[in-house]
Parts: sequence; structure tokens; C-alpha cells
Amino acid sequence: MLSWEYVAQVVVSGLLAGGVYALLAMGLTLIFGVMRVINVAHGEFVIIGAYVTYWAFALAGLSPLVSLVLSIPILFVFGMVLQRVVIKRVIGAPQLSSLLVAFGVSIMIVNVALYVWTGEYRSIPYLEGSLRVGGLAFSRARVVGVVMALLIAAAFFAFLKWGRLGKAIRATAQSREVAAACGINVGRVYTVTFGLGAALAGAAGTLVSFMFSFYPEAGLVYTFKSFAVVILGGMGSYVGALAGGLILGLAEGLSQLFLSSKVGDGVAYVLLVLILLLRPQGLFGGPGE
Repeated sequence: MLSWEYVAQVVVSGLLAGGVYALLAMGLTLIFGVMRVINVAHGEFVIIGAYVTYWAFALAGLSPLVSLVLSIPILFVFGMVLQRVVIKRVIGAPQLSSLLVAFGVSIMIVNVALYVWTGEYRSIPYLEGSLRVGGLAFSRARVVGVVMALLIAAAFFAFLKWGRLGKAIRATAQSREVAAACGINVGRVYTVTFGLGAALAGAAGTLVSFMFSFYPEAGLVYTFKSFAVVILGGMGSYVGALAGGLILGLAEGLSQLFLSSKVGDGVAYVLLVLILLLRPQGLFGGPGE
């Protein structure tokens, strides 16, 4: 019979993983909410961030937390360049067009990564061991990872709410025509928005690099998790992305506890199907969304 301490430990560990899922889903939510682009290459951005952190650690001994100052701006610039060169051509086009273009970008990133870094599984031996609280023990990496994820998410929310450019992004998300009429440079907002979405994915990749193992093709897993979180919380809802990430992490932890670890890996797909069948607008989406 399972003790309450063990169940509590699994619940908290699931929520800790869910905090990182929420962060990586926020970037996807931002891009779709502002540009209506379905970025199926989002998971590959996460993996690029993980590799930036890995090589900074392996070659220069840079702490993964410090390497956030590398992964965030590198992915921000990468996202802006990608938007200006490729993505801007499908903005306003049928969503299938953006889906196919992003899929092509995904394939390109995966193959380049396989060629450059091989398909070897990697992880960073950082913050190993457990943090004990009473009779419970939690992974130090997950605890630090979720704290950083929440801090980054809080900074992102503050930027959107009070920053001048953040207000322009919110205005463009509501109506690009009205935003343009008010003097907002919509093209610049789109470029910055895609860069920010990629930067959030890069930050999540840094946290993933010392919480889990990764390899070039692992981006697909994080893309599906991101979509599950976004659809669960509601497309375009940042609060929904946060809640959806925590729910997904909790569901994975409990399913691994009561069923098996193999079942836990498929929870994201089960939640995705259920929410589409029962509440397509998501938990925080309105009836018309």
C-alpha cells in the first residue's frame, strides 16, 4: 500500500516538471496568439537551447543557470531572423501553410543537429541529489528548474503588462488592423514576438538540459507536450498555459505512480484528445474561441 508521503512526493515532483512545461508552452501560446502561426518547430527551439547550455557547460564549465544569458538571446535572435526570412511569408495565409513551413523548419533543424551533434543522448550533471523536506525528498534539479521557470514567466508577464512593446504585442494580438491604425509597427511586433517565443523555448531548453536527457529528435516530444498544454489551458491564454503545464506534469506523475512509466509518457496525448472532445476551447478559453 502506498504511503501518503510517497504520493505527496510524486504529486509535488509532477508539479515541478509541470512548471517547465508551462514555460515552454508560453512561447507557443505567444506566437499563435499574436501571429496565428502554428509553430510545430517549437520543440526544436527547446532542443537548441539545451545544446547551447550543454556545450557552454562542457567547453567552458559555465553553470546552466548562468548560461541562460546565452540561450535566451541566441534563440531570440534566431527566432527574429527565422521570422524575417521565412515565417513572415505565411502570416495571414491559410494556417495549413504556416504548419507546413514550420514542419519544414523542424525537419531542417533536426537533420542539422543530427549531423553536427549525432543522435547521442546527453544531459548535464548539475544539481544532482535530493532536497529533503520533512520526510519527503525532491530532485534538486527540478526544484531549481521550476523556480527559474516561474521567475522567467513572471518577468514575461510583467513585460507584457507594463512594457511599452509588451502593450503593443497585446494590442496587435487583439486586432492588427486597429494596432496599425494607432501607429504600431505590426511587422516589427511580429518579428519581436517570434523572437520572444523562441527565447522562452530556449530558456525552457536550458532547464531541460539538467532536468532530463535530450537528443536532436527529442524536440518532437516537447512540441506535443506544448500543444497539449496550450490546448488544455486554452489557445492564446497565458494563464491557461501555466495551469495546463502544471496539470500535465501532475497527470504524468500520477499515471506513472498508479499505472506505469510507459503509460506516463502518453498522458499528454490522452489529455490532448480528451480536451478536444470535451472542451475544445480549453479550460481558460471562451466559448467562441
